[in-house]
Amino acid sequence: MSMEKDAPILVTGAEGFIGRNLTATLKAQGYTRVLCFDVDTPKERLPVYAGQARFVFHLAGINRPQDPREFYEGNRGFTEQVLHLLREAGNRCPVLVTSSVQAEQDNDYGKSKREAEELVFSHERETGAPALVYRLPGVFGKWCRPSYNSVVATFCHNIARGLPIQVRDAAYSLPLVYIDDVVESFLQAMDGRAVRDRGQPGYCRLTGEVYEVTLGRLAELLQGFRSSRETLTVPDMGSGLERKLYATYLSYLPEEGFAYPLTMHTDERGSFTEFLRTPERGQVSVNIAKPGIVKGNHWHHTKNEKFLVVKGQAVIRFRRVGTDRVIEYPVSGEKLEVVDIPAGYTHHIENVADTELVTVMWANEPFDPDRPDTFFEKV
Repeated sequence: MSMEKDAPILVTGAEGFIGRNLTATLKAQGYTRVLCFDVDTPKERLPVYAGQARFVFHLAGINRPQDPREFYEGNRGFTEQVLHLLREAGNRCPVLVTSSVQAEQDNDYGKSKREAEELVFSHERETGAPALVYRLPGVFGKWCRPSYNSVVATFCHNIARGLPIQVRDAAYSLPLVYIDDVVESFLQAMDGRAVRDRGQPGYCRLTGEVYEVTLGRLAELLQGFRSSRETLTVPDMGSGLERKLYATYLSYLPEEGFAYPLTMHTDERGSFTEFLRTPERGQVSVNIAKPGIVKGNHWHHTKNEKFLVVKGQAVIRFRRVGTDRVIEYPVSGEKLEVVDIPAGYTHHIENVADTELVTVMWANEPFDPDRPDTFFEKV
């Protein structure tokens, strides 16, 4: 059953990485009473929120304290406080807790997380309030603090700024989950559709994919994203990991670095500028022609193109090689339409207006100067 949009939803750790993404999504989906609690929230609000909440996302925790005792205070101690306030208010709403795969490790962080888990399970046994415990691997995505506890965030931040990164063991494998997949799983849990982990009774599991990537491969991908501005190569958007890493990388660009220049090949006729290229999907370019200018007069054996005039007026002319008949296609930025350029037809585009002609051009393959597949012949 879906949670009502006006139901009070408590989120502890609301200003943290997962909390910010979760609360932003809740508000974007129309939930009007998201009760955000973080380290700077007045402490007297927590008992009030605990009495009102219809669902609790307990995300608050300590990752990198100066004193190991803070692990237990922040992870076990604060969990105990939240659960006590819920019991005191007689509130048996579900409690979702973010734990860590490190809970299986014999260190202070792992122990404190494991003890917090036990408190939540004990709360469920005592009150009947559903316990939804997720042991998360490394989570990556936008708004994660660099140089803290996420290698993805640190690598993205540094590479986007041209700063060095450290890869101590290139073969070391990381299990990673994407923040949007985590949030989606949490929202499903809130609506009563949590997926229980058969391998770990009592725990829940994420519905999204867990990716395995080595540190070396991670660094290679992110450095490739940076260099793509120079090569104009688009990353592989078909791979779940690479697509999500690219979105993450872009979110770490410095705000003065969103834009980057392209190389405009200019002459007296206008300009030609390549915009994007991919090995599998070809390349996209922007062609600007001055009034009266004709561009083209060539044909291809295999290469094919698509022309889209977005500003101005033009005529695209074709003549099948070896024949005399000329075909004309009038085009205009006032009525957007794509014109296919088939192989075996010599062709050109003429600007027939007194203003600049702007055409977006797609070719099925990136230009290869060693094998241009371009033969000049007037239409």
